[in-house]
Amino acid sequence: MIEKVNTKLVIDASIVRSSGGIKSKNLGSRNCSIFLDEVRKGLFYVVMTAKIRSEWNKHQSLFSVEYQSLFSVEWRAEMLQKRRIITIREQDLQDLRSILENKIKSLPEKDGNIKKAMLKDCLLIEAALATDKIVISSDKRVRNHFRKASQTIEELRDILWVNPNNEKDQAIDWLKDGAKIEPKRLLGFGQQ
Repeated sequence: MIEKVNTKLVIDASIVRSSGGIKSKNLGSRNCSIFLDEVRKGLFYVVMTAKIRSEWNKHQSLFSVEYQSLFSVEWRAEMLQKRRIITIREQDLQDLRSILENKIKSLPEKDGNIKKAMLKDCLLIEAALATDKIVISSDKRVRNHFRKASQTIEELRDILWVNPNNEKDQAIDWLKDGAKIEPKRLLGFGQQ
């Protein structure tokens, strides 16, 4: 039984796009679907900004109706109906965004694609910082980039990042246990 909580989760469009239903034969799709189903069952909220909503909409429109996940469409509609999608105004994030973007841009230049990926997913970080500091995403590479960057970018250290497709994260068990903040899940874990 899921503990009833009011935790706010920033869910990347990649999770919603990947969810093809609980009975999907694709393990990644099934993991994302089970995770979203647990979000629906518990008293969890999904955090949206205009940019995150645009990402979700863009990913859903990339596919024709026959390839869209009925599961994800129904899940999103139910979350909206239950008023469990919280919208944060973009103007409330502007200062935070510019601080993060400037700090990411000032990282040592090793690979321009790394900074580009981080800047693209900065929208997840800023929404998380404005709420409960939790990001749900299946992007392992950008998570590792943010983890490394947390050595110099203090704002990243307290972000909790969970990947439903990473077996080590035990994302579904973590969610069922109330999505508690655990130091080992933080981007800055083990850093001073």
